[in-house]
Amino acid sequence: MENLSKRQISPTQSILFSCAAFVIVVAGMRAAQDVLIPFLLAIFIATICNPLVLFLQKKRVPMGVSIFFVFLLMIAFGFGITSLLGTSLKEFSNNFPQYQILLKRYAEDFVSFLENRGVSISGQILLEQFDPGAVMSLTSGILARLGNVLTNTLLIILMVVFMLLEANIYKDKIMKIFGGADERIEQITTFTYTVKRYMLIKTALSLATGILATVWLLILDVNYPFLWGFLTFLLNYIPTIGSNIAAIPPVLMALIQYDLFFMFLVALGYLVINNVIGSFLEPRIMGHGMGISPLIVFVSLIFWGWVFGPIGMILCVPMTTIIKIAFANTEKTQWISTLLESPVRSTFRKEL
Repeated sequence: MENLSKRQISPTQSILFSCAAFVIVVAGMRAAQDVLIPFLLAIFIATICNPLVLFLQKKRVPMGVSIFFVFLLMIAFGFGITSLLGTSLKEFSNNFPQYQILLKRYAEDFVSFLENRGVSISGQILLEQFDPGAVMSLTSGILARLGNVLTNTLLIILMVVFMLLEANIYKDKIMKIFGGADERIEQITTFTYTVKRYMLIKTALSLATGILATVWLLILDVNYPFLWGFLTFLLNYIPTIGSNIAAIPPVLMALIQYDLFFMFLVALGYLVINNVIGSFLEPRIMGHGMGISPLIVFVSLIFWGWVFGPIGMILCVPMTTIIKIAFANTEKTQWISTLLESPVRSTFRKEL
């Protein structure tokens, strides 16, 4: 019995056990996504709202009144979005089959145009691999999925309220957990600040992107401008590809509604907006972001999108950062944290 207790697990067994545990945890998260997604959204919203609560408290507004004010803002925002997008979403859903038919016809005409000019191409393969109607189907699916999540609005808002109530004593709880471990407390404080800063900046830039896109679509009189602007706002949270994906539905809508010239104008507008905000302003305001390698950001985008759908893609960077911090605090897993780090992490730390 004593020999069994002293028996150590071999490195191979440790790797196998770790892989098995990883598979079980991921499968569990996928199975429980109906519960976890509202919880993750509540954390996301609470992170954005907490600075407003702190600001009001600094102005000597009682905490209860501050949180109640934020609660009213969330309710007003929800009603505003519902009233603004409800009609557009319903009309888009009703006209969606017709849009698919028109896009398929445009694609077939494009294939015929190429064949008439001597370009040898399999039209069937091209339509299967690059079906423009599939993009609109994806858009409809994302909006439907987000609509399903928003059916838990009351639950999410209640969780946000309780999280805001607990936020002020969060630091005291951390100090009690780690006692005098100043290094751990500093790591968690830095991590909390970094996530909060990332969320606030990303929200402000996404809001600016969505507003500018909406204004541009209103100028060009493209159908459903507020719907596409809201979609742009949401998808801009998705790193690397989100803002580009958001441009595709309104570009195709301009083609359906008008012609190639208006399609080009919409695409040009999105190109300018995405480059000014995404490529110029964001790197200068955000700095080095969350200290995660760009490759890891892209991989985490795919992974969390597979686990939690569109919400996972939106929150992929903060969730990956949490995992990186957790691995960094354990000696045996520090090498994993190092793999996740950005090459400029040390510079980013100095900036903090």
